[in-house]
Amino acid sequence: MYESYWGLSSLPFQIVSDPDKYFPSSVHEEARSRISYAIRYGKGAALFTGDVGIGKTTVTNVVIKKLTDKNIDVAMILNPLLCVNDFLKEILYQMKVKSEASTKLDLIHDIRDKLVSNYHNGKTTVLIIDEAHLITDINILEEIRLLLNYQLDGKFLLTVILVGQPELRKIIRNVPPLEQRLTIKFHLKNLSFEGTTDYIFHRLTHSGAREALFTPEALRLIYEHTNGIPRRINQICDLALLVTSYEKKYSVDAEDIRKVIDDEAKHWDKND
Repeated sequence: MYESYWGLSSLPFQIVSDPDKYFPSSVHEEARSRISYAIRYGKGAALFTGDVGIGKTTVTNVVIKKLTDKNIDVAMILNPLLCVNDFLKEILYQMKVKSEASTKLDLIHDIRDKLVSNYHNGKTTVLIIDEAHLITDINILEEIRLLLNYQLDGKFLLTVILVGQPELRKIIRNVPPLEQRLTIKFHLKNLSFEGTTDYIFHRLTHSGAREALFTPEALRLIYEHTNGIPRRINQICDLALLVTSYEKKYSVDAEDIRKVIDDEAKHWDKND
């Protein structure tokens, strides 16, 4: 919509996860490296948490993208709000296993057969569970623990990555046998002011911008309002570029950001 006005090749601040526009901040890169380490060296299980909109899904998608050309079989569950049997079926579905199993025991056997087959074929099997804080059935966490019992030649047949909001840590602490199997735990922190500025410039540059577009004062206000959360940064910057394109502005200043913030607040107030 506003791309041509600002001389952009694409919209720089979409809120959907896009590995191609991944910004390698120090905190995001540490998270990516720890997840990659857990997978590469078969560490069994890892816990990856962060606030809403901080970039957890983007980081895991970047990891998956970098693994696509390797001998790794990745199953990713995006919605863990399931009963135990459906959870096991979803694992098999994501592993591309056509199962006729009708009982929990048969489902478990099918999963184990797939893990063993991958191992003998030199494949690493990875299960990534996004939004894991939504798991309400303690039995699912127990099944995850039991899956980690599958080992051959002193190696785990499965690496599990649990991804979720901060409350996931408390949930896991209530299941000590599973928590003890988590060899890697990492909490993704918010971007600093410098990180926020670099993030905005990164997204603009990736979309073909030849100028900064945002004034230093505007950048400071964006950081103060978003607290360095990428999704909120995207929302504010996207609306600011749209509104200022209508007004034929030459850059986005602090006043423009204040207007966007105030308009957003008014919208929510009217809908409360």
